Amino acid sequence: MMRAEGKAARSANRSSPWKSSYVAYGLLLGSLLVLLYLMVSTQFSYSQKATVDDAGRGMEEFSREQEEEEKAKAHTEPSTPRRQGNEMKSDNWEAKSQAKNEETAESDKFGGGTDDYNNVANTKPICDTSFGKYDICELAGDTRAQGGPGATVTLVSPRAPPKEWQIKPYSRKYLDGLKAVTVKSVPNPGDVPQCTTQLNIPAMVIELGGLTGNYWHDFTDVLVPLFIGARRFNGEVQLLVVNLLPFWVDRYKRIFGQISRHDIVDFENDDGAVRCYPHVVVGYGSRKEFTIDPSLDETGGDYTMVDFTKFLRHAYSLPRDRPIKLGDVRPLGGRRRRPRMIILERTNSRKILNLPEVIAAAEAAGFKVIVAGRPKASYDEFTREMNSFDVMVGVHGAGLTNCVYLPTGAVLLQIVPYGRLEEIARTDFGDPARDMGLRYIEYSVAAEESSLMGVFGKEHPMIKDPAAIHLSGWGNVAEWYLGKQDVRINVERFRPSLLRALEHLQ
Repeated sequence: MMRAEGKAARSANRSSPWKSSYVAYGLLLGSLLVLLYLMVSTQFSYSQKATVDDAGRGMEEFSREQEEEEKAKAHTEPSTPRRQGNEMKSDNWEAKSQAKNEETAESDKFGGGTDDYNNVANTKPICDTSFGKYDICELAGDTRAQGGPGATVTLVSPRAPPKEWQIKPYSRKYLDGLKAVTVKSVPNPGDVPQCTTQLNIPAMVIELGGLTGNYWHDFTDVLVPLFIGARRFNGEVQLLVVNLLPFWVDRYKRIFGQISRHDIVDFENDDGAVRCYPHVVVGYGSRKEFTIDPSLDETGGDYTMVDFTKFLRHAYSLPRDRPIKLGDVRPLGGRRRRPRMIILERTNSRKILNLPEVIAAAEAAGFKVIVAGRPKASYDEFTREMNSFDVMVGVHGAGLTNCVYLPTGAVLLQIVPYGRLEEIARTDFGDPARDMGLRYIEYSVAAEESSLMGVFGKEHPMIKDPAAIHLSGWGNVAEWYLGKQDVRINVERFRPSLLRALEHLQ
């Protein structure tokens, strides 16, 4: 046993120096590996940091360049602030327009117009021809209007690509006989003649003619659209008129005088002149008949039909803004004042055959009744007379257009002839009356109250099936329901409508 232990001890003594050497070598090799790892890690970390720093500097430079680019745009492109009241709403009409100081900039001596080319709305076309009823063009910048038989309005701007439109500047472009104005954009001032005159105000190119001369169309097609397009300029706009009708303009001279404080230009006969403006509108119209819809019509000031009637009262110096209020009426000489009613008398079709009975029923209800036909006084005096009434009554027709002169809150009672004409009646007068702030009442004539009953008999489709007559075409509707029908009002059936009118004045 002792011999075995001695042998093992000797073996262990012989191997220990070798083991010590291995340990030393291992420690040295480990140290070298750790050092190498630290050196590589440090270099990689530095490279990574450099890359991140370079990327950060690149983003900072990109952001700074982008910010500088946006600042440059702010100086060269139009802003679109909203303005209130009578000022323009620039996001729709003048993203496009110049600031006031730009509008007053003078042209150079070579007749170049306004030098500011940067206010051109390059995000939408100059002309919008997408609507089937009318076209509108907005030219902001160096704009030159040349009259004559081939009237042309040209925008000069290096940012506007060459383009051309043929525009009929009337509110119903689909009508025959209208005259077109050429609207162009060109990049080079040398492509158009130099200015012969210049005004630092906007201009508006419109056309008369069309259906002008029909009283309802006078307002629906011209006067209301003109208010929509020009009121935002507060009188500082010049009208360039194609197919100028001097006698017609003279009839409505007070309205035109409020629209523009400047001379009207007979654009069609303005040969030889090159009129330069900082802004020109070509065309006008309204989305709905005989009314203004601020959500659809770009008025530049959120104007409504109530604003239009106020505008008329101001133009004609009409005294009454509100109708009589029965609860506030004091006895005068022992007798109470009665609300004034006008009944419009027609002389061709849609006559009230028993007018004396209707008058008697209205007087019995408590009204002071006046019957009016075609005005015999001057138009100014006529508007003043219309403004004096609290209630207007009439069979569907152009005479009801006079409701524009009633005070806000007055009553319009429309008698609708037989033949399913209610939708037409509401479109032409019912909805506009409500938009004017009037109280609207509709009385639909029954078959027994129509003169057509005696012509056709109750079994004829004209009486029995008006819907079929409408489907047969507008010609039959216009000829018979509108052109050859009179009415005999059943006063008992009519009396509730008179009482409703009275209630609206309480």
